[in-house]
Formats: sequence, C-alpha cells, structure tokens
Amino acid sequence: VGAVVHANGKFLLIRRANEPGKGLWSIPGGLVEVGEKIRDAVKREVEEETGIRVEVGRLIDVIENIVFDDDGRVKFHYILIDFEAKPISEKLEVKPSPEVLEARWFSPEEMRNLSITQTAKALFRKMGIEV
Repeated sequence: VGAVVHANGKFLLIRRANEPGKGLWSIPGGLVEVGEKIRDAVKREVEEETGIRVEVGRLIDVIENIVFDDDGRVKFHYILIDFEAKPISEKLEVKPSPEVLEARWFSPEEMRNLSITQTAKALFRKMGIEV
C-alpha cells in the first residue's frame, strides 16, 4: 500500500533505503500485515516511515509492478494499492524512520529535479501532476 500525502501544495516523499528502488524517491508505503485492513496499513506505514499521522482518502490506483533480475527471473512482484491522504495535524514536521534514507515535503516543481521511482511518476501523472 502507498499514500500520496499532500498539504499546502506540497507532497510528502521518502527516499528508499531498500530495494526495489533503493536511493530513489517515492511515496510512503509498505506491506499490509496479516489481518490488517488496507486503510489501516496505509496510516501505519506513513506514520512509521515519516512520523506524520494521516487521514486516508480516495483510492487513486492499483498498480502491478514486476521487477526482473539480469537472468530474466522475477525478483519482486508487487500489487500496489495507492490512496490519497492528508495529515491529521497542522504540524508537518517529518521524523524519518530507519526504514527510509530521508523524508521531506516537495512542491511539484521541486519533484521534477528528483530521481523518483517509475511507479510513483506514473501515479502522479494519473493525478495530473507532472514530475
């Protein structure tokens, strides 16, 4: 699951500490735990990775992402369920976890200068935001 978290014209991005996409910027998110509801997983993952508590909004997209190794074998296979989200608090101070290299707020213009994962770029395009 993932969240496009936005407030005051800016978007919350994390720089990935692990593969796939290690070192690239993306939206906060992660795996759903056994027995966990999807929207609860979104809230938990955003707060774990960034310290920001969110209210989960509409479903944006469901994306299938298959990553192959150099020999053509499947290395990763994800079904990404991405939602819009907004911070619950007006306090927008980010506190990145060890799961991410960094987490910051960016305007769409600032995002154009970042190395962003292809899936995140596609998600922003679907929302009408060019990055």
